[in-house]
Amino acid sequence: MAWILFTLMAAFLQAWRNAFQKQLSSTVDVYGTTLARFLFAPIFAFSYLAFLYLHQPVTAQVSFSNRFWGYVLIAGISQIYATALMVKLFQQKNYAIGVGLAKSEAILAALIAVVFLQEYLSTWGWVGVLIGAVAVFLLSKGRQHNELSLRTLMIGLGSGLCFAITSLLVREASLELPMLPFLHRAAWVLCSLITFQCIVLLLYLGLFSRHTLYHLWQRLGLTFKVSVCSFLASVGWFSAMSMQSVAIVKTLGQVEILFSLLISAFFFKEKLAKTDHLGLWLVIVAAIMVIWA
Repeated sequence: MAWILFTLMAAFLQAWRNAFQKQLSSTVDVYGTTLARFLFAPIFAFSYLAFLYLHQPVTAQVSFSNRFWGYVLIAGISQIYATALMVKLFQQKNYAIGVGLAKSEAILAALIAVVFLQEYLSTWGWVGVLIGAVAVFLLSKGRQHNELSLRTLMIGLGSGLCFAITSLLVREASLELPMLPFLHRAAWVLCSLITFQCIVLLLYLGLFSRHTLYHLWQRLGLTFKVSVCSFLASVGWFSAMSMQSVAIVKTLGQVEILFSLLISAFFFKEKLAKTDHLGLWLVIVAAIMVIWA
């Protein structure tokens, strides 16, 4: 039962993180809003790592291979672009639809695994991919539902693709630390990833867009909320996956879209068309089919 509570916690907090990022994007540009996700997270992540070592000491010496750092660097850049594109999506469509389109991650990850990693996808898995494609089509339509918004579609697929690449490479990076228990491996990857992302974005904005840092400082409370929700969501995912299989956790984790619908309706007071509701539900169906395939 505990893994269910951790997964629900992660999905709920991730939905709120996205909601706070949408709020922040109204006054801060895309890269500033992206930085908000990582700005305070390294402090919490290293504290979490220290907590793990304190309560579950590990004597094995940790060694990081060049391949590990390669995975971390590529995954870090990919996640920065994924988050930036999702923030851009929030500016194009309402909050729930933005999250729904970004959730094409599950379908795209399955395709990448089959094409590049030679993994097998069953017939039901391919059916899930097709359902996901229909869902993305429905969600990408503008307010005039007789026209397809190509720009929205490309931004959504781009975000989902970058998130998919990040997920696959984070797993590969974790497998490069076989000398550690799962939780410790995941924590090291988390610390390495978000520290790299935080440094890269701070350097970029410090050199080319200092006014963005000033705007973040003006919205420090909201920025802190984004970082805290981002970190706690990660703790929830890691804890759940230490108790239950990743496939089952990810399946239950799709309830994030339902949390997003509730936040969209009651927090942002946004209205969804019937095709939007259908598209969001199809995303859930497609993700479940692909994960279980």
